[in-house]
Amino acid sequence: MSWKVEVDGGTCIGSGMCAALVPEVFELEGVTATVIEGEVNPDEMVLDAADSCPAMAIEVKEKGEVIGPRP
Repeated sequence: MSWKVEVDGGTCIGSGMCAALVPEVFELEGVTATVIEGEVNPDEMVLDAADSCPAMAIEVKEKGEVIGPRP
């Protein structure tokens, strides 16, 4: 099983929190974050990054269902 991770480049403010938390999944490219690999193994830190994003620009899906950010 894997999770699909996306960053909305139009919403991202480039805070870098995601890249600091999970540098193997996220990187800063210019003024916005991007996902290095769109599919990742389930990892609580990826959900933490989505939860911590000040712009709520990260979406994590499992089997098409949004699981992050968490409410």
